[in-house]
Amino acid sequence: MTLSGPTLLRQISLSAAVALVVSNMVGTGIFTTPGLLARDLGDPKLYFAIWLTGGVIALIGAMCYSELGVNFPSSGGEYVFLTQAYGPVWGFMTGWTSFVAGFAAPVAATALAFAGYCGYFSPVFMPNNVYWRAGSGLLSVQIGGAQILACATIGVFTIANLYGVQRAAALQKFLTGLKLAVIATFVFLGLTVGNGSWANFTLPALRESSVPIASQFAISLFYVYVSYSGWNAATYIAEEIRDPAKNLPRALMIGAALVTILFLLLNLVYVYAAPLGAMKGIETIGALASSRLFGSQVAGLFSALIAIALLAMVNAMVTVGPRVVYAMARNGAFFAAAAKVDPHWRTPMPAILMQAVAAMLMTMTSLPSLFFFIGFTLNFFSVMSVASLFHFRRRPGWKRLAPVSFLWPLQPVVFILVGVWMTIFGLTLEPKIAIAAAAIIGAGAFFYQKQLKGAADWQSSLTAK
Repeated sequence: MTLSGPTLLRQISLSAAVALVVSNMVGTGIFTTPGLLARDLGDPKLYFAIWLTGGVIALIGAMCYSELGVNFPSSGGEYVFLTQAYGPVWGFMTGWTSFVAGFAAPVAATALAFAGYCGYFSPVFMPNNVYWRAGSGLLSVQIGGAQILACATIGVFTIANLYGVQRAAALQKFLTGLKLAVIATFVFLGLTVGNGSWANFTLPALRESSVPIASQFAISLFYVYVSYSGWNAATYIAEEIRDPAKNLPRALMIGAALVTILFLLLNLVYVYAAPLGAMKGIETIGALASSRLFGSQVAGLFSALIAIALLAMVNAMVTVGPRVVYAMARNGAFFAAAAKVDPHWRTPMPAILMQAVAAMLMTMTSLPSLFFFIGFTLNFFSVMSVASLFHFRRRPGWKRLAPVSFLWPLQPVVFILVGVWMTIFGLTLEPKIAIAAAAIIGAGAFFYQKQLKGAADWQSSLTAK
């Protein structure tokens, strides 16, 4: 089913697309997960090795997705790729999962991280300031100051994105520029005038995880995977990028390479500021590092700037995510209302609002639970998308990119093997995450069948008339 009406326009430049990739990647993970990695790995060498591994995998994924995006320059990302490779059921399930775990959950996690950094100034926004809680772990539900501020943040950026993609892109450029300026200043001042110690790089920490280190490395990769997630962001807006054959691969690979360098530099400053033992379990790692490097007063300034920088990621995902739902609905695989584009502002307003509601609901859980759920779920479909290259490359007329063809099939094989390794250990050591992920994917398959039945009944009623 194809719906008529206003369509999206190719009005996003290369710089704006790179800004979206960078903003999708540089955000919640790098400012919150280092404390979790320090707690579980304990060894500075392993700590930096896992960040480098994540960057290499992200760059390989960006290369592979570039080839997919050039051949399918339509908004939707994995939904488009898997529909073409494996059929509409798999396409719908990845689109449905992206809606929940790829965008709504990361929007919620980033908004919660923003609230956590605001907690430096007002205890009412601290994650442990909970007014009501039910359950525990992944399935817990809680409401507190952090949830209220997170929902308000999501609401503001949702409104901004309703009224024109160019306005949202302009806001994105400003916030991304601010984010990069904050990081550059933090790294430069931290390493030049900060009160840190190079001896911290030789100080191990007592691990709090009883899982063998090889297995723990695979599990911890989920946190790093979430930190690097967003390297595929430009594929979700391919239909709105100018000259996608040239600009889409550039946006993906420039963004992934730039962010890998930034992450390694930031982690260099974190460990320079505090040994892994002091970092263990700390979610607001930027506040800890700046406090040790510059003192409490300057730490307040950097905490405020990091909080503002996190807003860039919220805006980026509020911009990108609804395009997946729009692409699905346009093909009859989601609520028909989500395929509508506002005739004046030319934005998918219903899809934007649907994501906002889902994200607000998902703020009512803990940040670590969201991270693991996001990483486990998205890893599965990213592996399937990269694996589809082996199918597509047999098609006549398929456009092969040189970076992917170099040493073929090394890049996709490495990406797939790492993803399978993570999935196996995730299933073994975190079964609750696996059950939740399977439930989300299964709900997508069930909903798809209901959609088909609804469409068939609708067609039958028209025939009867």
